[in-house]
Amino acid sequence: MSSMTRVTVAAVQAGSVLFDTPATLLKAERLIREAAATGATLVVLPEAFLGGYPKGLDFGITVGGRAPEGRDVFRRYAQSAVRLPGPETDHLAELSTELGVMIVGGVIERDGGTLYCTAVFIAPGRGLVAKHRKLMPTAAERYLWGQGDGSTLPAVPCDAGVLGAAICWENYMPLLRQTMYSKGVEIWCAPTVDEREQWQSTMRHIALEGRCFVIAACQFLTRDGMPDDVHPVQGDEPGTVLISGGSVIISPLGEVLAGPERGGETVLTAELDLDDLDRSKFDFDAAGHYARPDVFTLTVDESPKHPVARHDR
Repeated sequence: MSSMTRVTVAAVQAGSVLFDTPATLLKAERLIREAAATGATLVVLPEAFLGGYPKGLDFGITVGGRAPEGRDVFRRYAQSAVRLPGPETDHLAELSTELGVMIVGGVIERDGGTLYCTAVFIAPGRGLVAKHRKLMPTAAERYLWGQGDGSTLPAVPCDAGVLGAAICWENYMPLLRQTMYSKGVEIWCAPTVDEREQWQSTMRHIALEGRCFVIAACQFLTRDGMPDDVHPVQGDEPGTVLISGGSVIISPLGEVLAGPERGGETVLTAELDLDDLDRSKFDFDAAGHYARPDVFTLTVDESPKHPVARHDR
């Protein structure tokens, strides 16, 4: 655990500018600077912030068919994705070092011809230190994104504590949660686009189950954040709210420290008392005295999975 006892953290609630990653990067910089000005030393950005979450677009897909117009929308989406490392994460690394803040943020990562929904960890003076690829895209997200593997399940030490990330509905995967608890995660970062009231129960449950702080950063996205020539299936009128937020920060005993925030873009902050981590584990530790390894065993394959394996003779 960190030698610090109190730290200020921030959850950024904002929407991407779809198909305009340079504009979104400038927006991210402005919001990170705003968070740093409050004293935050850890800033969490929403799911798919760089690269965008194409809420409500159907990409011309029907069962058994793909329309040419949808392929062109995907082309624009793919060309908005970022490579890791790349100029976007280099820019965030410089910002992280300048401000002395750790950044955990959602990006759409391009690797070859495949896109991944990814969380990046950017540390002051070290840059891009780790990434986590979403293991299971949800529903129609599977049209767009590949699946991550067990090689990107990092637990990242920083001044605030040990960080981990689960993206949106990965938070419903019990074996993933147990894996991260076993890695000693103290601050659980949850980049998301889930605006539902039920999501709040999930975040409080994870804080209680993992005896960790939870920072959920959700997009706040309106129709105005999309180009005029693409049309969401629902909510195509100017100004329509497509994702209403709900960012929240929670203590290891399930107490809401800040939020949930709805209705606009904001930077949500809270001061964490890191001594609460020890207080909370007095009566429950999912990876320790409550684990019962004599009854339950979890095996995790963290090796990278490549479609072609090359071996020198």
